[in-house]
Amino acid sequence: MNTNRNLIAALIVAAFPLCVGAQTTGSEVQRDVNQQQRIEQGLQSGSLTTREAASLEKKESQVDRMESRALKDGTLTDAEKARIQRAQNNVSRDIEKDKHNAQTGNPNSASSQRMQADVQRNINQEKRIEQGVQSGQLTNREAGKLERGQANVDRREARAGADGHVGRGEQRGIQTAENRQSRHVFNQKHDGQKK
Repeated sequence: MNTNRNLIAALIVAAFPLCVGAQTTGSEVQRDVNQQQRIEQGLQSGSLTTREAASLEKKESQVDRMESRALKDGTLTDAEKARIQRAQNNVSRDIEKDKHNAQTGNPNSASSQRMQADVQRNINQEKRIEQGVQSGQLTNREAGKLERGQANVDRREARAGADGHVGRGEQRGIQTAENRQSRHVFNQKHDGQKK
């Protein structure tokens, strides 16, 4: 009887780091969702210009790449988590600063509308990744691969809006990347791998 308790205790202790990693990964992805929502809200209210949103997307891309590299081995160490949180805190401060500076955007311009649609798509993709992590459909390694894909989409948005204008052709390229990323999210969530 005592042997069974020891075995159960050993299994719980062995499984604990996996649970902690899953929660941590989910919380990092949730923070990505929150940051993207703040960028979209800024575009919608006019407190962010297209150029400012593009600059913020470039920074989000860097955070996504950092998450991807950290999750490549399937775990997220305390040091990696701290580095990611510092980077996310920096982006958060930049969002706040850009939303409250003297520059204003026109939320009804075609360029802003295109950027808003692209950022909304980022929110949806990040939510799907977070849901997959929380449900166990995505392993940490898979989440890392998907964050690398999100970084690619964010970089495209950053390049497109760097001049303050997102054209139709630029948006088509972004949408192609977003569609590819959407398929990757679906495939990774339904490939049978579980945490």
